[in-house]
Amino acid sequence: MLDLLRGPWPWFISGPLLGLMVPLLLFTGNKQFGVSSSLRHICTAIFPLKADYFKYKWKDYLWSLVLVAGTIVGAFFAVVFLDGDSAPAVSEAAKSMFAQWGLKEIDGILPAEIFSVQNLLSLPTLLMLGVGGFFIGFGTRYGNGCTSGHAIMGLSLLNPGSLAAVISFFAGGIIVSNFIIPLLLRL
Repeated sequence: MLDLLRGPWPWFISGPLLGLMVPLLLFTGNKQFGVSSSLRHICTAIFPLKADYFKYKWKDYLWSLVLVAGTIVGAFFAVVFLDGDSAPAVSEAAKSMFAQWGLKEIDGILPAEIFSVQNLLSLPTLLMLGVGGFFIGFGTRYGNGCTSGHAIMGLSLLNPGSLAAVISFFAGGIIVSNFIIPLLLRL
């Protein structure tokens, strides 16, 4: 049984299992899948702020915090007990793209020029982390949800806003990986 859990699952098994979260959440309590609002719930629970944005019954969303905690605990168990810290196989297309950027592989997938401890405080890395973090946080709040919420839950509910968001995620990923990251790595 553990051997089954140790390796990656094919898309035709893991995808439907992830997709089944949608009807499970809807049928068990009319809940919507997504984790981006969890930080808001945590802040509301720990720091009772006076802003209207934080004045709501956060206990009604406790299930969401349990979902996030389960994700963290599950990741811990995967790394410690199921060899989850080994790098996944990198496609030849990704290796070629890294080579075009002048990056070398480290640990299978993480380029040392970006993810090594030595380069953590370099200007390109700090710029990518800072600007990327800002855009992710701003985009999640402005778009009223995260990638998983829009792609899994929103699309299954035929939400036109989620379709626009998912198209934007893919377009943004293509633009960043083909134009912005190579530009930043030249700094």
